[in-house]
Amino acid sequence: MKPVALGAADRTWSVAALQQLEERLRSLMISALAGHEQPYRQLLMDIANRLRIYFSRRLGRENADVEDLVQETLLAIHQRRFTYDIGRPFTAWLHAIARYKLIDHRRRSNSAVSIPIDDMDELFVSDASEAAAARVDVEQLLDELPSQARGYIRAVKIDGKSISEVSTSHGVSESAVKVAIHRGIKTLALRLKGTDTP
Repeated sequence: MKPVALGAADRTWSVAALQQLEERLRSLMISALAGHEQPYRQLLMDIANRLRIYFSRRLGRENADVEDLVQETLLAIHQRRFTYDIGRPFTAWLHAIARYKLIDHRRRSNSAVSIPIDDMDELFVSDASEAAAARVDVEQLLDELPSQARGYIRAVKIDGKSISEVSTSHGVSESAVKVAIHRGIKTLALRLKGTDTP
């Protein structure tokens, strides 16, 4: 089902729904790291279903590479599971792995490799009720940015305002807004990748 825009009243429930999903997946991962087999199997099954949707939306439902990417990502999760920091959101860690697997696939197949950083919500959106909730991890990441970049990114990328509107309301040039957004997104990408420097 295609995500739809939700009203302000729906967002509160949706954020709660995504937080519940994050807590459930994180709990399964922590149990898996403690050596419990059943939670680990459940985690991998849940993740596999979400990965199929995520990759299908980017490559097409009939693309034979979707299942290969799902398996590659699950293998990467298995091999890198001990790199997961239990103090951080699990869904952000998972998204970073899935996103880089997709980038690697597109490079191997000589496809365009431009994948927006804000596609993270699609990995966790299974119905319209979760669409707004999927932004909770992005909000947590944004909170780590300087206030100016955070404000511009929220205004343009989340609230849908134009660069011109943000420029006018903050009394700065459009190029200053663009540069701040670009640098902020670059910082977020590096943090998702696990580095703080290019």
